[in-house]
Amino acid sequence: MLRNVIQVYRKHFLEILKKASAHLEMVFGLDVKEMDPYRHIYILVNKLDLSYDAMASGNREIPKTGLLMTILGVIFMMGNCATEEQIWQILNVMGLYEGRNHFIFGEPKKLITKDLVKENYLEYCQMPDSDPPCFEFRWGPRAYVETTKMKVLEFIAKIHDSVPSAYSSWYEEALQDEEERAQARAAAKARIAAIASARSKALISSSSYTK
Repeated sequence: MLRNVIQVYRKHFLEILKKASAHLEMVFGLDVKEMDPYRHIYILVNKLDLSYDAMASGNREIPKTGLLMTILGVIFMMGNCATEEQIWQILNVMGLYEGRNHFIFGEPKKLITKDLVKENYLEYCQMPDSDPPCFEFRWGPRAYVETTKMKVLEFIAKIHDSVPSAYSSWYEEALQDEEERAQARAAAKARIAAIASARSKALISSSSYTK
């Protein structure tokens, strides 16, 4: 890396690596891990739980979960609903423009309004009573299953070299979401245990009656 990429900027290696790592995480969801500090050997690790990349067209597909997490983050921080204009403002900063083919993501509008919607990661709906028609994005059902508001907030915070608690209002909402999910899991386990217990008692009763 020092020889082939950075060359004359060797003294700024750590700063360049830090910024490059942040961009890799934001766009691709890849984390740069140092394997050997003496020989400066690094590996890229897909750190996100979303299975979107696993469904892509093959093992050579470049990860897109970072972009998806960024969009989910914008939606969350805009009150769980973001206008198409708000989404494009962020995508433009990342170098993605409507109607302009991207060498990694292809045509961005198709990606966010067709592909990610088809995979149920995003919902793309016309805003009521909008004339001319305006559209908004929300989390799709699959996004709720595969990630959480806290994980998305952690992702956004790390990009900005911060911590989730620094975003107080969103952090409180993410904590509440975690609590609600925990309660739902506990209730589901209780229902399963009750059903299993009832079936067990029914089998024992049936066995006793047969005898």
